[in-house]
Amino acid sequence: MVPASLHKRYWCKMGSELVEKAKGYRQSMQGPSTLTAREEDFLINKAQITEAVKAIIEAIGEDPDREGLEGTPRRIADMYAEIFQGVACDPMQVLSVGFEEGLQEMVLVKDIPFYSMCEHHFLPFYGLAHIAYIPNGRVVGVSKLARVIEILARRPQMQERLASQIADTVFQGLEPRGVAVVIEAEHLCMTMRGIKKAGSKVVTSANRGSFDTDPAARAEFLSLLQRG
Repeated sequence: MVPASLHKRYWCKMGSELVEKAKGYRQSMQGPSTLTAREEDFLINKAQITEAVKAIIEAIGEDPDREGLEGTPRRIADMYAEIFQGVACDPMQVLSVGFEEGLQEMVLVKDIPFYSMCEHHFLPFYGLAHIAYIPNGRVVGVSKLARVIEILARRPQMQERLASQIADTVFQGLEPRGVAVVIEAEHLCMTMRGIKKAGSKVVTSANRGSFDTDPAARAEFLSLLQRG
């Protein structure tokens, strides 16, 4: 979890300001760091990633200094800093601003595209996420639900855990009557290596509250998902 002192400053930009602040310091190396020890703990160390990728290129028998590969370690470090931004972010902060509307009807946002990285092989998995909740009076802007998914997906992940983390975050953050999440995704670790079954999809779900205890609520959610 990100220290509370950093939540307000950095969660909305997914840590980009903090990364740039550190980048400037590390490049100049002049004077004392303006980062606290706790801030340093949550930085993605691009210099270390660059050296590690260079070692991998050498380990597979390639020349990291040839023209096509010379900038590859740096580019991968920049990419990792982007696709793993969620590591240093608290998705609960996204739900901190809501509206008391007294509503108790289902809210469903479906077909939310996402991209994540399988933590077992560091290959992408990607697809669509669907999320519904039954408010207990309080609602949030629907874009906040997509943001929760974005933050949790931008980490080394397992699809099974991602569905549960999304459901738990919304259930704790909004305290609704129920939350339901369905994720369908294609895993490159299954389609480009190993068994090589292109087009295979993994579907996971997580239900909390009334979606777990009330079959009618769960059936309504699944019915709405099937509509075009």
